[in-house]
Amino acid sequence: MAPTSSATVTDYLWFQERFPDLAQAYCLTLVDSLPPAAVLDRLGGRAEQSRTGVAAVVDEAFDLLERTANARQFIAMTTVGSWTLLIEPCGFPRVDEEQALPASAGTRWVSHFVSINALSAFLWAEDTTIRLMFDPTVPDDRWGATPDELLEAMHDSGFQFWSEVSETATDLSTPAAFALAERLTGVRITPGLLQEATFSCGSTEIG
Repeated sequence: MAPTSSATVTDYLWFQERFPDLAQAYCLTLVDSLPPAAVLDRLGGRAEQSRTGVAAVVDEAFDLLERTANARQFIAMTTVGSWTLLIEPCGFPRVDEEQALPASAGTRWVSHFVSINALSAFLWAEDTTIRLMFDPTVPDDRWGATPDELLEAMHDSGFQFWSEVSETATDLSTPAAFALAERLTGVRITPGLLQEATFSCGSTEIG
């Protein structure tokens, strides 16, 4: 598929500096042509009180984990054009194949995550099929139905391939993941969006 954007790592260098609490452990997902309520229904979730701004989302996510003994994952959702954006602080279920693939039926699903232990993943799925999946810190190792279709876009986004970067280079995998997600969806995530959006919220069981 042809990229719908020319985003690069330089467009997202602000994320880790301006939103450190979210950047240390997050999952961000974009789902095409499904409203938040429909996405939550596919995930078997329940509605929670809405929140404004990602700082409130992060606080509630950690509060919910504490209140439920790590049994429920908080999800904040907002609409951006035809897409629903999901933000999950300290979460990863939307890049889990068993959960993401059934929920991607009839739509496009683009997700990336980083854990507090620096594990990471990027998933592009369409209609229950993995098109591309890889660890953003190791973009040379890819799998899925079309693992090389976005190879040029990955290079242009700023992913650091083994042959192109030294071992001491600054890790740019997170802003590169944001840039590739934008190239796939046309959705630009901005500081204003994260700070000002009112999110429809829900939660799902963990495990």
